[in-house]
Amino acid sequence: MKKNKRGATAKNSQSLKPPSAQSSVWGSWWFLLGIVCVLSVVVLLGIQQFNVAGEIPEIEYTLVDEHPHDDLAFTQGLVFHEGKLYESTGRYGESTLREIEIETGDTLRRVDIAPDLFAEGLCLWNDEWLQLTWKSNTILHYDRDTLEETRQTSWDRQGWGLTHNGKELIISDGTSRIFFVDPTSNKVVRKFDVMESGRRRDKINELEYIDGYLYANVWYKPYVLKINPANGKVVGKINLTGPIKKMGLKDRDAVCNGIAYDPASKHFYVTGKLWPKVLEIKLSR
Repeated sequence: MKKNKRGATAKNSQSLKPPSAQSSVWGSWWFLLGIVCVLSVVVLLGIQQFNVAGEIPEIEYTLVDEHPHDDLAFTQGLVFHEGKLYESTGRYGESTLREIEIETGDTLRRVDIAPDLFAEGLCLWNDEWLQLTWKSNTILHYDRDTLEETRQTSWDRQGWGLTHNGKELIISDGTSRIFFVDPTSNKVVRKFDVMESGRRRDKINELEYIDGYLYANVWYKPYVLKINPANGKVVGKINLTGPIKKMGLKDRDAVCNGIAYDPASKHFYVTGKLWPKVLEIKLSR
């Protein structure tokens, strides 16, 4: 046998390490392996939670009918009332309030808005039509029956979508924020952010309050969101991609915007800016 300089027999170098050193090496490996396992579980759980959170169910619907619509109308608000549609259209110098015959798409009555105002959302509150304006901090009020402008009130933010829940006005301003507003003072009572899959959903546009839920268009998106007004969470989505593609829209601004509801038939009327049609649909659930 070969001996080292001190006369000891030469063996495997690891056998020369003290027992404590060998245990330390194996302990380090087990420690690292444990960390890897824990991290793997965390990542998998995170992915699972993300997938669950990201699953916004699509709401099935039946396309009941298609009605003519003025394809020059830059639709900003839509309301069903006594068998007719009332529509707010935008753009400076082109903004209007209209009474529309559903079957023909004909404009029965029309109010032209001052050219320095860009009209936005529309709702019927008691005996008045209320019409938002975009950047003018103004709400226009009209007599419900004659459509004559009766007064103007102030709103201190941008105006996009407008509806009500029977007690408060509900307004969007183009962000993720929804405002519940006292209809007498126009002061904000409460507010929340629309949350889709755990993230704020901005560019909330036209609104409609139906059977305890808030329905909303999203600027440049081909769908309508169903929102729980108690917490702002998106609980469903009406995907209109199919009917939109069939219209063959060319203008980039021809986006989905306009939600009305007939409580008697439970049919929705949806349209968009510069659309040639109003879609009449019935949700499956």
